[in-house]
Amino acid sequence: MSEIEKSSSPLRISPQPTLKIGKSERTRAAILNGALGLIWSHPFRDMTVSSLMASTGMSRSAFYQYFNDLHELMETLLDMLQQEIFDVAEPWLVGVGDPVTLLRETLAGLVQVCYQRGPFLRAITDAATTDSRLENAWLQFLAGFDDAATARIEADQKQGLIPDFEARPVAFALNRLNAYTLLQAFGQHPRKQPEPVREALARVWISTLYGSEWFGNESSDLVRK
Repeated sequence: MSEIEKSSSPLRISPQPTLKIGKSERTRAAILNGALGLIWSHPFRDMTVSSLMASTGMSRSAFYQYFNDLHELMETLLDMLQQEIFDVAEPWLVGVGDPVTLLRETLAGLVQVCYQRGPFLRAITDAATTDSRLENAWLQFLAGFDDAATARIEADQKQGLIPDFEARPVAFALNRLNAYTLLQAFGQHPRKQPEPVREALARVWISTLYGSEWFGNESSDLVRK
């Protein structure tokens, strides 16, 4: 068994850092972790407040101190995932320097996060097919990345680093490619190895935006052209 497959349990959520972490913050984190644990092996439709709280060892009433319903809990987890992805995407989205190197770094971080969170992504997308509230949350989640990628493409176009084309449809297509590829690779057991997935996404993104000649280069030198 590889080191990657050994890390097959869901990534834990830690309480938000404070000068003194109180019981309330630990309880909320325990509920979120309980949800991630259940989603790891069961679809969202099978989750109930009772089954979730039984997995945490806490009462049903504790759940309602933090969340109105399971939908709000899932939306909270999706918001947290969005922030995780934006954090690892910062190199390309807002970084300064060689854009191809920055894009490679961002895609590597994205693949790592989605490898860890794959079952949760699968649970959200599966539930979204029959649940309008989660469908809207998922679409808003994707739209945030469309906005960010569009802004970066347009900024690089102004510098002459990317050819002149309408940026948003391309950002949309690339982000949907990411979503489908990552779900297929990491949303079910056994998960695929991350490295080939990262290389596939890098090949498509770099070739589409900066040109196929830059895919194999560790440093593209585009910023010096």
